[in-house]
Amino acid sequence: MNKTIRRASVFTLLLVVALLVRATWVQFYDSKALADDKQNRRNAIEQYANPLGDIIVGGEAITGSARTKGSDLKYKRTYKDGELYSSVTGYSSQVYGATQLEGIYKDVLDGTDNRLKNPLDTVTNKRADPGDVVTTIDPAVQKAAYKSLGNKKGAAVAVDPKSGKILGMVSSPSYDPSDISGSTDSEKWSALLKDKEKPMVNRALRQPLPPGSTFKLVVAAAALEDGLYGSADTKTKSPNPYMMPGTTTPLRNESASAPCEDATIRTALQYSCNNVFGKMAVDLGQDKVKAMAEKMGFNTDKLDVPVRASESVYPSDMDKAQTALTGIGQFDVTATPLQMSMVSGAIANGGELVSPHMVSQISDSGGDVLESFDDPDSQRVMSEDTASQLQSAMETVVEKGTGTNARISGADVGGKTGTAQHGEKNSKTPYAWFTSYAKGSDGKEVAVAVIVEESDAARSEVSGNGLAAPIAKAMMSAALNR
Repeated sequence: MNKTIRRASVFTLLLVVALLVRATWVQFYDSKALADDKQNRRNAIEQYANPLGDIIVGGEAITGSARTKGSDLKYKRTYKDGELYSSVTGYSSQVYGATQLEGIYKDVLDGTDNRLKNPLDTVTNKRADPGDVVTTIDPAVQKAAYKSLGNKKGAAVAVDPKSGKILGMVSSPSYDPSDISGSTDSEKWSALLKDKEKPMVNRALRQPLPPGSTFKLVVAAAALEDGLYGSADTKTKSPNPYMMPGTTTPLRNESASAPCEDATIRTALQYSCNNVFGKMAVDLGQDKVKAMAEKMGFNTDKLDVPVRASESVYPSDMDKAQTALTGIGQFDVTATPLQMSMVSGAIANGGELVSPHMVSQISDSGGDVLESFDDPDSQRVMSEDTASQLQSAMETVVEKGTGTNARISGADVGGKTGTAQHGEKNSKTPYAWFTSYAKGSDGKEVAVAVIVEESDAARSEVSGNGLAAPIAKAMMSAALNR
């Protein structure tokens, strides 16, 4: 063999070896990445080759699957009362992927979760029958929230404070996930993305906004826990108006005639006295207020229910004037409705905060439970005495204060209103908040938070009691009657 042929043979052999190495690499190392690639249509074909499992509310499926025509994707997702439950389910689209429960439990719902396989399926690598996701949502509570919000822009959350179960979660305006579940829905998808009202944003979980005076509950809890005041009925040292430190700006109250000078915590919550809680935050110092806020869930970016909620924020590195503003839920304080329901829930539950969750269990096609979430984590965030005093003060708010629209005959109801300013120089319509709890004579309990961002009401008529409290009342009544 001459030299030229020998070199050509060696080079050819090296090429063959390189090809074998590359093929081996692709087969054993890159195969999963290629299989999971979003651009790999074979995944969508396989996912929608059979009906998906269902999301269950109140013992009934609120999802389904429909046979398609003229497509290699044989089935598409359908939704029962899609607009009512979109903030719970999210969407499952043949083109745009899946969100919320549809996305988190995609493997369960399409049958690829290994826990669904029996021994024979494991050996043959056969796709198992899909499983179901059982939620904690109570259909009566959900419907009450949806109907009461109506055409108002906002959100509402109801939680059982004892168990942490989310009984209702609504975001308005809403959308129907069925409109975007197929492969020919690009126009509707584009319309939803361009809609200035952002119907696909889950305002209950994903849009933290200034909580206004509802945050005064956190400040009051911090003050009682710290011993700044001996009880909710101890007179505070609160001039009216309160001049914020280092400024010539007075912190005034909504009603000039309200008895807010040196008011007790009970009276200050009843009349929503800004001077009391602004000064209280300064007297405590931002670190102590922040510590109580964080116990209740603020400043965490890992609040999963199991959908991840946006972080509710209590800021740091403020001067005293800014700290005073945080005492009334302004400056850079933000909260989601979920977060404010947690505040009321912890107070209602004797100072113990149970982790909120909206999935009870996931099960296989035969109904056998694969995983249960009915024993969530909990932590004590305040003493029972502090919680009891705040319950009493919140009930005063509803009985004869700013929250009278939340009264429910035969139930103990406590609440706190909030009107949060926003926009440059507070030029935009305020947000109307209400957070509350209700306890029935039979032991049933519920904690609620509602925000109305926009409504048809005149600016002068925007208030937590006028707009948000009736929605909370409807949800609490439904929960107590479940």
